[in-house]
Amino acid sequence: MKKLIATFALSIGFAAFASAAPPKVEPSAREYIEWCDIWISHANETNLPRVLLIGDSITRDYYPEVEKHLNGRAYVARYCTSRFLTDPVLEKEIAMVLGGTKFDVIHFNNGMHGWQHSEQEYQKAFPKFLNTIRKYAPEARLVWASTTPLKESKTLPPGNQTESSDERIAARNAIALEAIKGKGIAVDELNLAMRGHPEYHSDNVHFNGDGVKVQAEKVAEMIGIELSDK
Repeated sequence: MKKLIATFALSIGFAAFASAAPPKVEPSAREYIEWCDIWISHANETNLPRVLLIGDSITRDYYPEVEKHLNGRAYVARYCTSRFLTDPVLEKEIAMVLGGTKFDVIHFNNGMHGWQHSEQEYQKAFPKFLNTIRKYAPEARLVWASTTPLKESKTLPPGNQTESSDERIAARNAIALEAIKGKGIAVDELNLAMRGHPEYHSDNVHFNGDGVKVQAEKVAEMIGIELSDK
C-alpha cells in the first residue's frame, strides 16, 4: 500500500512538472544562438530602490554606465535576452527574475531579435509580454524604450521576414507604442537619440563608447524621473 501511494505521488509530481514546462517551439522559430544574461547586484541590500533593465545586447552594453549614473540612488539589475516575444521561455525567464526580486522601476525593450517572425506576430504577442511584466511586478513603474536604428538601413522585398531593417524597426516601435498607450508607461526614445548618428555605431547594430554614453545618460535620466515620482 505504501509503495502504491509513493508511486501515485511520484506520478502526480511528474505530471505537475510536465504541465509547467513551456510548450515546444519549432527550431525555425528561433535564432542560431539563443541566450539570456541575468545580473542582480546588491541582492542582499534593502536600503535603496531597485531598477531592472530588460532588453538585449544593446541594453547589456549600456547597463554598466546606467549603474554608475544611478549610484547611491538605486540598485540596478539586468535581464538581457535574444528571445522573441512569442517564445514561451521568455515568459518563464521574466517570471523567474521578477518572482525572485521586487523592483521599483523596470525599463524594458524587445524588438531587435526574431526577424524570422512577422510584425503581425510581434503585434499579437506584445500585449502578453507587457502583461507578464505587470503580473509579476504590479507595483513597478514602467519605462518602455524604443528599439534603436541600424547603421545601414536595408529595403527588403515584399514578404521577406528574415532580415532586419530600419523600416521593420519603425513598424515594431509603432506597434509597441500603440500597445502601451494609456497605460501610464513612460517612453524612452532611444531610437530618436541614435537616429542620424552613424558615428555612434560600432557595427550595423551595436554602439561604440560614445553611443553607449548617450544612451546610458538618457536611460538613467528617465529612470531618475520615475524614482523621484515614487
